[in-house]
Amino acid sequence: MANSPRNSPGESIKEPVRTVGAVLTTIFLALIIGSLSVAANSPGPQPAEGKGGEPAAQATASAQPPTGASSPQPTADPGPPQPIAEAGSPEPIAETASPEPTKDGGSGPAASTESPPSLEAVPVGDLPGWRQVFVEDFTDGDVPLGGFPGIYGSRWSVTYTDGTPDTHAKGQEKGARTSGYFPSKVLSVHDGVLDMYLHSENGVSMGAAPSPRFAGTTQPPYNSQLYGRYSVRFKADSLPGFKVAWLLWPVSKQWPQDGEIDFPEGDLSKVIYAALHGIGPDGHDTDVFRPNVPFTSWHVATTEWSPGRIEFFLDGNSIGVATSMVPDKPMRYLLQTESCLTGCPAPDASGHVYVDWVAIWARN
Repeated sequence: MANSPRNSPGESIKEPVRTVGAVLTTIFLALIIGSLSVAANSPGPQPAEGKGGEPAAQATASAQPPTGASSPQPTADPGPPQPIAEAGSPEPIAETASPEPTKDGGSGPAASTESPPSLEAVPVGDLPGWRQVFVEDFTDGDVPLGGFPGIYGSRWSVTYTDGTPDTHAKGQEKGARTSGYFPSKVLSVHDGVLDMYLHSENGVSMGAAPSPRFAGTTQPPYNSQLYGRYSVRFKADSLPGFKVAWLLWPVSKQWPQDGEIDFPEGDLSKVIYAALHGIGPDGHDTDVFRPNVPFTSWHVATTEWSPGRIEFFLDGNSIGVATSMVPDKPMRYLLQTESCLTGCPAPDASGHVYVDWVAIWARN
């Protein structure tokens, strides 16, 4: 067997070096080529995930609005709600979507009276067919809780003293009454409004029924007149169990023969309505007109009582006209605010009714 030629010591070292270098060069080139290939084939940025972990839909040509498509047109304005005259009890029917209660008015007598940007000022002066006989916007100054009417004494009366039973309590035994009028614990004036702080103490829910006093009157009833126009700007917290029935009540006290006119009326957690009481073919009868508007925003309620006709307006829009059972005897006006219309308030329920202004006219 022939012997292989032997390499010199220098050659035996150089050959492995060249071999290792070639291998490293090959590996380095492979890495570069691989990196370029990966970069070229990598997917672009992924769409953000949609709500609930679902991928967001990507815009395609079919998802674009058709060329020349117009914006949706508003539907025709249906106009103010039509009144629904109802016979029977003036209690409101069940609402399909009663307004949710607003945040509680707080435990103290004062709370926010924020008005909308388009604050409506008290109307001052005569109107066609009407002569103004009373106007109040509560800007003479503040009166603390327990001090009303105070500086407003020439224009206001509390009507009922503390402990007088309200409509609900009249059917309860004295000493066991669970509601009543307590003007010293309810009425105050601040920030240009009359504030009715509605709450309960010792199991008794408290309200009040202040009434305007016409100039020069010294004996009750202080605002009696035959026919008139009555306008009030107000808002209230949503208070289940508390109600308003701001009304015209017959001076004769002959009810329902001489009628009753209520507007606004209703449980403060529900909606405003107007009611007219009188005698129908079968005895006591009632017409009710419902604009289906909650108490929790500022509103202006106006009642125009004329011979043979009553029209109710809310925020300038007519909500109904009555031509039967129209009272034809003098009546007096009260801001009757109490409780237990369709259910009594919870013991810890409290909040406020605010009156911004009251204006009254006599018929010419």
